[in-house]
Amino acid sequence: MSTDVFLTALTSYFVIIDPIGVSLIFNGLAGDTDDSQRRTTAIKSIVISFAIIFLFGFYGKDILVRLGISIEAFRISGGLLLFYTAFNMVTRDKLLKLPDRTGQDISVYPMSVPLVAGPGCLTLTILLFSDVQQKEYVSLVFAIVAVLMLTLAGFILSGKIKRLIGNTGDDIIRRLLGVLLAALSIQFIADGIRQI
Repeated sequence: MSTDVFLTALTSYFVIIDPIGVSLIFNGLAGDTDDSQRRTTAIKSIVISFAIIFLFGFYGKDILVRLGISIEAFRISGGLLLFYTAFNMVTRDKLLKLPDRTGQDISVYPMSVPLVAGPGCLTLTILLFSDVQQKEYVSLVFAIVAVLMLTLAGFILSGKIKRLIGNTGDDIIRRLLGVLLAALSIQFIADGIRQI
């Protein structure tokens, strides 16, 4: 396992998924459901997210090739999309506004897609998997599992996290992660332009 690849992927996924931020959204959407139902919904959403990310990691590049899209072009467009996401993380005033789905199954929508395995995460996945050799895939998978397990813990403990950090703490963390994601997206764009 490559430590450098693992740490790069771990940081990237942590920034783009934002376990603390999505945990707070999960807490708001789960409402007054009991602990057992919360746990079931949390596990289901993480399993679905992992399956989607896994499929995009191993087959996303092949899909691009079949569509006639070069990985360099995708790297630039993906970098622009990630920068847009980062810009919104830094500048928006409120958390993502979602319809009230209290009492409904929120594991697929909105928790898995678009919050955990959203466009930014899937773009990042294709870019990371296209940058490494096959023997380093295990490092990426470990990084994905680590961040998703952290996100699962956040979902289960979301009520306590909300009380602990509050809205101000979440706002600070979200903006700092946005700055890191912006730098990562510019690096993707620069690499794509250089390779073209």
